[in-house]
Amino acid sequence: MTDALDLYTVESGALVLAVHVQPRAGRSAVVGRHGHALKVVVAAPPLDDRANEATAVVLAEELGVARSAVELVGGARSREKRFRIESSDTDAVIRRLERCLDGAAQRAGPSGRRGRR
Repeated sequence: MTDALDLYTVESGALVLAVHVQPRAGRSAVVGRHGHALKVVVAAPPLDDRANEATAVVLAEELGVARSAVELVGGARSREKRFRIESSDTDAVIRRLERCLDGAAQRAGPSGRRGRR
């Protein structure tokens, strides 16, 4: 299982997750890591907070929480963002985060890089 300890902190019972967002992608998904952040690609453009909203939706779906439990707390105008994820079971959210990273690594293949085929 992938270690995700450097991607988040736990503050007041909530997970604060570092996220690197790439807007205007062909699809919306978690694609792995970008340094010490979770890399999320979203189809939405970075206009009128559409990319931020799309990122929050992807995080909620992937981490198994309600959309209302995901709040942007830093980096609204940057690709480097921080999202606060409220949950009564932060350990379950962390396990889902690690599974999500494992799935992204498997999709990337043995070289660890995604590429055109």
